[in-house]
Amino acid sequence: MSELADQNFLEYVVKALVDNPNDVKVDRKVDEMGVLLTLHVNPENMGQVIGRSGNTAKALRTLLRVVGMKHNARVTLKIEEPEGGRRTPAAEKKDIDDLGDLKL
Repeated sequence: MSELADQNFLEYVVKALVDNPNDVKVDRKVDEMGVLLTLHVNPENMGQVIGRSGNTAKALRTLLRVVGMKHNARVTLKIEEPEGGRRTPAAEKKDIDDLGDLKL
């Protein structure tokens, strides 16, 4: 049980935060660097997981660090961005092109 405590903790907290708890999935990988938890959520719930200015994601990472310390492991959280995220490379290129039109 203690080896999956970090994964179970993250699932529990995120499911309580989001509107679509059935879409929450956490993958766990262990390597020489520590434990990597990859969080997958419904694209509509990304804002709830990340929070304003990233404060919710930062708090989740802090709590996972504490859980990891308790079990002598380094825990890292990666929030997987869903396909078709808010900003696409084409939109970013368009923004850069628009800046080129400015004559200062």
